[in-house]
Amino acid sequence: MKENKKEIFLTKEGLESLEEELKDLKLNVRPEVISQIKEARAQGDLSENAEYHAARDRQGQVEARIKELEYIVDNATLIEEGKKNEVSVGSTVEIKYIDDDEIETYSIVGSTEADPFNNKISNESPIAKGIMGKKKGEVVSIDSPNGSYQIEIVSIK
Repeated sequence: MKENKKEIFLTKEGLESLEEELKDLKLNVRPEVISQIKEARAQGDLSENAEYHAARDRQGQVEARIKELEYIVDNATLIEEGKKNEVSVGSTVEIKYIDDDEIETYSIVGSTEADPFNNKISNESPIAKGIMGKKKGEVVSIDSPNGSYQIEIVSIK
């Protein structure tokens, strides 16, 4: 039975950032937590030892994050510089909301790097799904939970 893997898109910078976090967890955080467990264990009775239980919980969180990061790094698809003539993952797109003439600029990134507050939207978001493969000047209808609206692709970088 083949496992259904979700494609993970990352920019070069995003991948480097996750690799740094993974390295720090393995080289610094993991040994620190193991040391905390040893110290707490040396205090005796483990059944009522809050420091021991806290350290074990932290160890579980660290190991889960290491496993998650290893999976992401091993399965990441590096985002190439976006094609300039059509919208793709890695593109920076300027769009105009037809209803209110408002213009916004979004970078389309993988879901791992999405940061709406910095106008980095996931390739899985309604806007990104609606404009993928489209060209400058095209008007697209976007379906959202609040109803549909139209946007025009002003530029692609």
